[in-house]
Amino acid sequence: MMPPMPLEEAQARLLALVEALPVEHVDVESAAGRYLAAPLLARRCQPMADMSAMDGYALSPGDIAGPWKVIGESAAGHPFMGTIAKGQAVRISTGALLPASAGAVIVQEDLAREGDHLTLTGDAPTPENKHIRAKGLDFQDGAPLLAVGTLIGPAQIGLAIASGHRHLPVRRLPRLAVIDSGDELSADPEACGDHQIPASNGAMLTALARSVPVDAKRNGPVPDDIDAIVAAFSATQDADVIVTSGGASVGDHDLLRPALEAWGADIDFWRVAIKPGKPLLVATRRQGARKQIVIGLPGNPVSSLVTAYLFLLPVLRALSGASGALARPITARLSQPLQPGSARREFVRGCWDGETVHALSLQDSGALSSLAASNVLIDRPAQAPRAEVGDTVQMFLLQNGGIA
Repeated sequence: MMPPMPLEEAQARLLALVEALPVEHVDVESAAGRYLAAPLLARRCQPMADMSAMDGYALSPGDIAGPWKVIGESAAGHPFMGTIAKGQAVRISTGALLPASAGAVIVQEDLAREGDHLTLTGDAPTPENKHIRAKGLDFQDGAPLLAVGTLIGPAQIGLAIASGHRHLPVRRLPRLAVIDSGDELSADPEACGDHQIPASNGAMLTALARSVPVDAKRNGPVPDDIDAIVAAFSATQDADVIVTSGGASVGDHDLLRPALEAWGADIDFWRVAIKPGKPLLVATRRQGARKQIVIGLPGNPVSSLVTAYLFLLPVLRALSGASGALARPITARLSQPLQPGSARREFVRGCWDGETVHALSLQDSGALSSLAASNVLIDRPAQAPRAEVGDTVQMFLLQNGGIA
C-alpha cells in the first residue's frame, strides 16, 4: 500500500483534474459571488467630464481672490450651460459638471454670499483644481479594470455597472451531488435509535459548498450496500462533482472503492497525510464529453468538513474560474500553549479573537460541538515542537471558506 500523499501534492493532483465549465453571461447583480470568465474593460470614461468633488462655487482659472458675481448654478444632473468669465462664479454641487472655462472650485465654507455677491473668507484651494475630479480620473474608456478569475463582490458589481456593463461573463454554476452513506445514519434527527446517529454530514457539506455559488443536490443516507451505492452514483448523471461522506476507509463496511469501480470510475489517489481526514479518496468518471470528479470524504463529521474545506471547496472554485482556488492562510499569536504535533500534519480547531488564537481542548474527529465553537483551523506541521504563548502559528479561517 502506498504511503499517504502530502497535502499540497494531493491538492495539486486534484485541481489538475478540473476541466473549465462553459461560459455564460448573466446580469451584473446576479454575478455576485462568482468569478469573471473574461477581463473586464471599461466601456466609458469615469467621470465623463470634469466635475466638482465638493459643494461650493466654480470659478475661472486663476481667479481665486474675488470678489465674484454669482451667475448661475450647476447641480448633479443639471449642468450650467454657459461659460464663466473672470469675476464670475457658479454655484456647484458635488458630482455636478464643471461649467465651460471653469478651472477652480472653492468650498462653500470658505466663502460668504450676500445676494449675488460672493467674497472669500477662508483659504483658496492649493492647487486651485484641488476640488475638481478630472475627466477619466477613475478610469478611461477601454481601460482594463478586472482580471479573469476575479471574485465578484459588491465593489466589483458597482465598478462593472459604472463602467458600462449590464452583463458579465462567468462560468456555469458547478453541479454538485452530495451523498452520505452508512447503515447507522438516520434521516430524521427526531427519530434516532440508540444504534443510530442523525445524518448531519450531507447538510453540513451542502452548506459549506454554498460558500461558492453552486447547484447542489443531496442524496441519502444510503445504506452500506454496494448496489445501493452504485444506484446513488448512477443518479448523479448531471453532476460535475460528487462528494460522498463515509465508506472511504478500509473496514468491511467501507464500500466506496468497490462501488466506484463497479460504476465505472477510475481511482486517482487515496489517503492523504493529514489529521483528521487521512482516508480521503479521489476518482473520475467520463460522462459523455464531461469528466465527473468524485471526492470521497471520511464519515466522521469533523474529518468530513476539514477535508471538504481543503479539497471540495478548491475544486468548486476552480470549476467556477477562480484565479486562486485554495484557501489562504493567515497568522496569529497563541494565547495558550500548543502541544507537540503528531506524526501527520494536523488541522486543529481553534478560536481566534482577531489578535490571538487558542486551540480548543476537544479535538476528537467526531466532536461537532468543538467544530461549531471554532472559527479557524490551526495548521500544525507533522512532528511540530510544542508552541508557547506568543508563538506565531498559521491558520485558516472557516468563515467564507477561507477566501477573504
